[in-house]
Amino acid sequence: MILSRRSRLLLAAPPLLFLLLLSLAPLARLLQEGGQWSPGLLLDPYLQWRMLWSILQGAATCLLALLFGVPAAWALARFHFIGRSLALRLLMLPFVMPTLVAGVGVLALFGSQGLSGLNLQDTPWLLLYGNLFFNLPLVVRAAVDGFSQVPASRLAAARSLGASRWRAFWRVEWPAALPWLLPNLCLIFLYCFSGFGLALLLGGQRYATVEVEIYTLVAYELNLADAGALALLSLLVAGGIAAVYAWLEARLGVPARSEPLPPAPARAWSERAWVAAALAILLLFAGLPLLAVLWKALSALDGLADLWDEELRLALFNSARFTALTVLLSGALGLCHALAAGRWLWLRAMAFLPFVVSPVCVAFGLLLLYPQWSGQLLILLAAYVLLAYPFVAKAAGTALDAMPAQLAQAARSLGASPWRAFRRVIWPLLQPALRRGLAFAAATAVGEFAVTLFLSRPEWLTLTTLIYQKLGRPGQANADAAMLLSGLLMLLATLAFIVIESGAKRPEELAKGDERA
Repeated sequence: MILSRRSRLLLAAPPLLFLLLLSLAPLARLLQEGGQWSPGLLLDPYLQWRMLWSILQGAATCLLALLFGVPAAWALARFHFIGRSLALRLLMLPFVMPTLVAGVGVLALFGSQGLSGLNLQDTPWLLLYGNLFFNLPLVVRAAVDGFSQVPASRLAAARSLGASRWRAFWRVEWPAALPWLLPNLCLIFLYCFSGFGLALLLGGQRYATVEVEIYTLVAYELNLADAGALALLSLLVAGGIAAVYAWLEARLGVPARSEPLPPAPARAWSERAWVAAALAILLLFAGLPLLAVLWKALSALDGLADLWDEELRLALFNSARFTALTVLLSGALGLCHALAAGRWLWLRAMAFLPFVVSPVCVAFGLLLLYPQWSGQLLILLAAYVLLAYPFVAKAAGTALDAMPAQLAQAARSLGASPWRAFRRVIWPLLQPALRRGLAFAAATAVGEFAVTLFLSRPEWLTLTTLIYQKLGRPGQANADAAMLLSGLLMLLATLAFIVIESGAKRPEELAKGDERA
């Protein structure tokens, strides 16, 4: 769509002002608070361990995701089997699951009363397993896309020259997948390092991350100086990783596709065993937590009648209205951002700013900058929109890039005004992508936990905070209620996933790497 410079500036004004007030200004205030730290803070062994563990668990998740994800991705890329398209689609499901659902699912498997009978609480493995639930599909999707870039002629030449399948993998296939994997590994580290919900639920006292420590210092000790210093250190690490990610994205350009090798039917027993192992890996890390939540929820259905009380009605009402308002506002801001950005790379990059700063740092910065608004619902909704609208901006921007410019030009040449050209030509083509972006925004809002826990008041109770409260109360009835509510939250996220997939490209296109994970 062709817009004048003035029109683009007018459209860019609302999202840029929003980012300035809700992201850049709170971030600057947070940096100011962190500048008042005492040098002795860095010598505290307890805080040193928190920072060190935050880095170690992010790095360990990257290594484990590579170890399990690359073999699974190779099988999905090289072999065709019944259910392959479904497996590729289901890789998107963990992305829309609320953090709390994943954490409850891990506890249902490996908690003190877990279905597996293996109690991993108070060990680092519980958090690492939870990290893999979200991040293993990211590695698999990226590696499938990378392996799909290998030209069939190059791989055939390597095999004809006597290279074994293993040697051909290291010399031909692995270099093709590496440019897709390295940036995604940076994202995985960033997600794990800045994660809050999983670390709060699964880390325990010893293996909680620096984000949990920031929340503890603010919510329970009112120690804003030390919390600001830790937030500053966290931002420095996250900013460095984000810079490495941007450098890798620019440096490791994805090679052009040339005669990609299509997946072949898995006929030999070894090929079928490899496919079975790949599906087992995906089921183990990305499927079992959700199945455990479903099983526990179904087992607790007897207490469903007792669950319907005033507290639940308030949580459902708040979750519904917060989500509806977030979808509405993020849709407007995201569409304005996408239409204004066009080929302005700096403006397109600004949409990703909320992804770089963790939700805990966002909430803490808002509390510091706007203390007079801390008890107002407006600040909570603004934080929701800040975290959700980049999904809309990205989806709409990608769709606009894919539209031929001649469509709008043809409409204008036939006498249509800019508004009529947008309404009759651009808008119908934009709707599927916008629907996907709004579904992501809805999933983000309904499952948001960190910001809600930081900024919420008792009358703003949501499903996520109610589940967290139930988990913290003694008694089997509260545990069953937490499982039932988690099942409900998983159902809502699954509905968002269905909406996303209904407008997505066909799985064959996804397998060919038309959409980066």
